[in-house]
Amino acid sequence: MNNLLKPLLFISIIGTFIGCQKPSEPIEISTNTYHASVDKVTNIMIHDIFSPPVASRIYAYPNVAAYEILVQNDSIHTSLENTLNGLTSIPKPAKADQVNLNVAALIAHMEISKMLVFSEDKLNVLKDSLYQKWNNTNEQEFVNSKEYALKVVKHIKKWMDADNYNQTRTMPKFTVDTDDASRWQPTPPAYMDGIEPHWDKIRPFILETASQFKPIPPPKFSMDKNSDFYKELIEVYNISQEITKEGDKSEAIAIAQFWDCNPFVSVTRGHFMFATKKISPGAHWIGIVKIASKKTNLNLMETVNAYTKTSLAIADGFISCWDEKYRSNLVRPETLINQNIDPDWLPILQTPPFPEYTSGHSVVSGAASTVLTAIFGNDFAFDDDTEVQFGLPIRSFKSFNAAADEAAISRMYGGIHFRAAVEVGVKQGRDLGEFVVHKLSIK
Repeated sequence: MNNLLKPLLFISIIGTFIGCQKPSEPIEISTNTYHASVDKVTNIMIHDIFSPPVASRIYAYPNVAAYEILVQNDSIHTSLENTLNGLTSIPKPAKADQVNLNVAALIAHMEISKMLVFSEDKLNVLKDSLYQKWNNTNEQEFVNSKEYALKVVKHIKKWMDADNYNQTRTMPKFTVDTDDASRWQPTPPAYMDGIEPHWDKIRPFILETASQFKPIPPPKFSMDKNSDFYKELIEVYNISQEITKEGDKSEAIAIAQFWDCNPFVSVTRGHFMFATKKISPGAHWIGIVKIASKKTNLNLMETVNAYTKTSLAIADGFISCWDEKYRSNLVRPETLINQNIDPDWLPILQTPPFPEYTSGHSVVSGAASTVLTAIFGNDFAFDDDTEVQFGLPIRSFKSFNAAADEAAISRMYGGIHFRAAVEVGVKQGRDLGEFVVHKLSIK
């Protein structure tokens, strides 16, 4: 062969080889991948034992980041900029046609989540596997999308860091008033300090102030047997006595255990005390978001919308509730029953370490159920399998409101709340939820 023709033949062969290569495909992101990211965060929070208020914050920021990225390419939903307190417009991609917003949204969710948990390595397992998959599918699209996502992450982090959370980490512990019988006292078995006494100082997401939905005061403390307060106290005692006699057949005990969601449960064996692993009440409702989203086959934008707006209602619900808890600073039933009625009495559930009024489960359940009802409808029946991983059976509900009502009354069955905290609390949550629905124009 003529030496002059050899380079031309080589170029021709290379060109043919390149032409036969399979072109890079767009990266596809399924809703199940987003669910997996949220689930991973939940499992890490169980492992790291975050308090319920802190857990609510961990859900909110990553979802907002993902939502703000996706909403740029959506004609139904609108940005939350200038609606959420302090949130300004996120950066826009320089070359939108070279960025996969779905990929960027999931990257932002994982990267923000990493900043908010302790066990980052556990989240890296999911993140690294996805990054490798996406890089192999379409390297350039992945690189562009990641570069853009990290710009959004930087923007969200700056907003997040201004919510006063870091400042509350160095504020003093709650001072227990041992001279006033009406005030909260640490409860057995761990006698922990009051959790998050300064949570009312966290910047709300949607509320104007932490006290915007300040509830009516609890019944006036009195150990007079004819007083409203004492009647509520003896009611808690009598209910527990009655349902305990029913044993394993007790529906009330099953309800109490299903909605326990106390990440601070301590178990004592001999000289050792350790904590069992449970989700927070907010995490239970985040699990219900997943159930509803999968049942209705929501697309990615719709799924992230449901997660985001529910998590915002839950987060502000905790701020509202904790504002009242440390204002009224009311004693728990366990303390008064042991001191005045039955020294050997134990509640069905372990009393969590913070004041009684109002019930956190009731407030958060009222808020979350109101937002979910606005998204999915009034009579949305579902099977709640959120607690199956903890050995509890599925419970079925005719609506989100029915689930919220059961979550609220579970606290009385469990022996850890008075009736007023439950009934006023669920109203507090629903009022807050309606405000969120209106403010975010949820339909």
